[in-house]
Amino acid sequence: MTPNTETHARAHLDARLTDAAQRRRDHELVRAQRFHRKAERTAQRARLALARAL
Repeated sequence: MTPNTETHARAHLDARLTDAAQRRRDHELVRAQRFHRKAERTAQRARLALARAL
């Protein structure tokens, strides 16, 4: 490999790894938001059940 081709290949690989890491962080954020909404719904149901029981 010539130095220029190798530099280009390294830059391309770095860009792909950076993109993959960003997508992973985005996916984790979406999962956390989904989990939070589910927890909020569960807490609301528990509050309603408690209010009915009293």
